[in-house]
Amino acid sequence: MKKLSKTWVSFILLAMVTFQLGCVKSKVESTASGQKKLKLGFILATMNEERYTKDKNYFMEFAASQGADVEFASCDGKVDLQTAKVETLLSKKVDAIVIQPVNGEAASSVVALAKKDNVPVVAYDRIIKNADIDAYVTQNSFQVGVLQAESAVQATHGKGNYVLLMGESGHSVADEITRGVLSVLDKHPEIKVTVKQNHPNWSSALALATVENALTKNKNNIQAVLANNDGMALGAVQALDEQKLTGKVFVAGADADLTAIKDILKGKQSMTVLKGIKPLAEEAVKVAIALAKKEPLKFDEKKNNGVKEVPVINTPVFKVTKDNVQTQVIDTGFHSKESVFGDSKG
Repeated sequence: MKKLSKTWVSFILLAMVTFQLGCVKSKVESTASGQKKLKLGFILATMNEERYTKDKNYFMEFAASQGADVEFASCDGKVDLQTAKVETLLSKKVDAIVIQPVNGEAASSVVALAKKDNVPVVAYDRIIKNADIDAYVTQNSFQVGVLQAESAVQATHGKGNYVLLMGESGHSVADEITRGVLSVLDKHPEIKVTVKQNHPNWSSALALATVENALTKNKNNIQAVLANNDGMALGAVQALDEQKLTGKVFVAGADADLTAIKDILKGKQSMTVLKGIKPLAEEAVKVAIALAKKEPLKFDEKKNNGVKEVPVINTPVFKVTKDNVQTQVIDTGFHSKESVFGDSKG
């Protein structure tokens, strides 16, 4: 009887140890699983421009590959709607939020909402001013302007009348592209910037009007038009078409929109700058995950947004001309061969 009692005691002890080990293992697995299933909020200012479908798809695909879920929203370019969308994402208990602000100054209020819930904030594509953001992931907009201006200087032999089509006033990307352009043009005293104008909503129609006025004022004596994006470059191309100046005036844009690529192949637009959307979106995911996990960030520089020195992560940009559309645009998968060459001879 005594021997049987010892056997039962041993059995019970073994069962207890096994149970405890199982609980520890389950807890570890649960924690690991919880780390993999972070929830990221991703908000774009609009989906009304061609490129933003790419931003959304690349972000969500890469987040999934990293084991993170994504709550996505876009705001139709409306500040109030962006505030409401951020509130909704915060109610869904996101671990970090990535925001492309509709307005870089007004968005400081939504950052405050996130910070109240201890949710880290990453500014995407455009910096958020006067706010306690944790990081800023952007394409190297300054370099976009440098590439545009260097190409224009080469084409015009460093002289002539230039038109500078700028995006939304106070927009950090527009400001940086323009700063890059002027850093080059200021070195060439024979170049005169005859028009330097902002355009609300980066409007192609307003850019068209600006170039029409510049051509009239200067009796068509314009050698180059540098636009902060391809939408405004399209407006410039239309204005030049009206005066039968197609191909005679250097036209630069940015974003590598499909229409711009086709116009480059037709000789209507001289070049564009492809701002790598996939590396931008993927880097934003990496940064958001690192912040959610409270891991240290790797960054390229710091930029003062009016409140603090914000870690900035720059992603690459590439010059695109008629000669390298195949390698830079098609081979990289940015646009398909069919979409680019389908009617490029029209």
